[in-house]
Amino acid sequence: MYEPNPEEGKRVLEMDRAHVFHSWSAQGALAPMCVAGAEGSYFWDYDGNRFLDFSSQLVFTNVGHQHPKVVKAIQDQAAKLSTIAPQHANAARNGAAQRITDLAAPNLNKVFFTNGGADAIENAIRMARIHTHKHKVLSFYRSYHGNTGAAIAATGDPRRWPNEYSTQHVHFFGPYLYRTPFWSTSPEQESERALEHLEQVIQFEGPDTIGCILIESVVGTSGILVPPPGYLKGVRALCDKYGIVFIADEVMSGFGRTGKWFAFQHFDVVPDLVTFAKGSNSGYVPVGGVIIADHVAATFDERVFPGGLTYSGHPLACASIIGTLDAMKEEGIVENAAMIGEKVLGPGLAELQERHPVIGEVRGLGVFWGLDLVTDRATRAPLAPYGGKSYGPASPAMGELVAECKQRGLMPFINYNRMHVAPPCTVTEIEAKEGLAILDEVYTVIDRHYVGQS
Repeated sequence: MYEPNPEEGKRVLEMDRAHVFHSWSAQGALAPMCVAGAEGSYFWDYDGNRFLDFSSQLVFTNVGHQHPKVVKAIQDQAAKLSTIAPQHANAARNGAAQRITDLAAPNLNKVFFTNGGADAIENAIRMARIHTHKHKVLSFYRSYHGNTGAAIAATGDPRRWPNEYSTQHVHFFGPYLYRTPFWSTSPEQESERALEHLEQVIQFEGPDTIGCILIESVVGTSGILVPPPGYLKGVRALCDKYGIVFIADEVMSGFGRTGKWFAFQHFDVVPDLVTFAKGSNSGYVPVGGVIIADHVAATFDERVFPGGLTYSGHPLACASIIGTLDAMKEEGIVENAAMIGEKVLGPGLAELQERHPVIGEVRGLGVFWGLDLVTDRATRAPLAPYGGKSYGPASPAMGELVAECKQRGLMPFINYNRMHVAPPCTVTEIEAKEGLAILDEVYTVIDRHYVGQS
């Protein structure tokens, strides 16, 4: 544990406020937490306050903080080859690519490396458009794909609104039974009707204009929305029917987060392109990429792919992927995530829902769970409105929820009226139960915002 050093914390905050420009924020009122250190499922500030990380930061520390095998992999690579231009082959990039493709599917055999998830989306869209000679991109309204040109336009959430400069993006409604736009009464009905809606959108937009359908395999920031039975297989079938590339965004859901290596593997479906980032190396070095199916990769055997990044396949980043994936295999980390979800988080969150009326629905897989928070279960009125403020607490009630969590030593992930429970895939049963106990205390306070009948 880091020894408290409030004076150093004060200095760090002063320097931050003097020189650092933060994302998704009005700068004037910011007072960021100053983090002094981290280990495993915890991190702490300069005052010595320790927090159980139930957010995995931004859902990326899948192997926890400061995993020694990943740190050593980066150190060893730095001593060997710290950087090299992307046109040269190097062993670290080869090793990372092989490990990733071995985990995906038999026909997904090549990787284009990027610096993060957003530029993975950019390049996947570029590949799809060139491969199909069609340019429209279809994606969910409830989605987040990154903050670069095409990625933010493909995004559905309100962060898209001030950033819509990329063209030929069309949004549609995905399945969301709890707040169904299709008047469904069962998961099967929601799947069927959502697929009917998607096919109508395809037909009205013109199949010959649509290059790709871009979907988070399990929708992340916009709600932890697990697709109902048959939905992703239905999307695959529609893509095959109309000659559309199916892009699975696994930036948040990939690499153990849902209890499998990739979330699409829960649903017996194989996409044409898979984007990844976060969990591939737990965010230790910026990296992302696109896993490419053989038939798409073949398009560029004789044709130049018009894209590239100076740090594509950076040796330190690729070494961190190797260290992460090897550690995950050796230590059974993906299996641990599945077990924690099935035996601890799933049942524990369901018990919280029974005790606290403000929790309208619980949904998730592995260590990837969402709580839909309401003021009235009958009307399902959300605890915070949709729209407007798109980052941080969207209502006084949600602000209070965050404050109560932090006061008790837990770091939550919130978005509008939802709390997302996403600890590291390495979280222990004891740590997960500690978090659930804290949430029980927090929701005892937050229940005062509930106005409906229990």
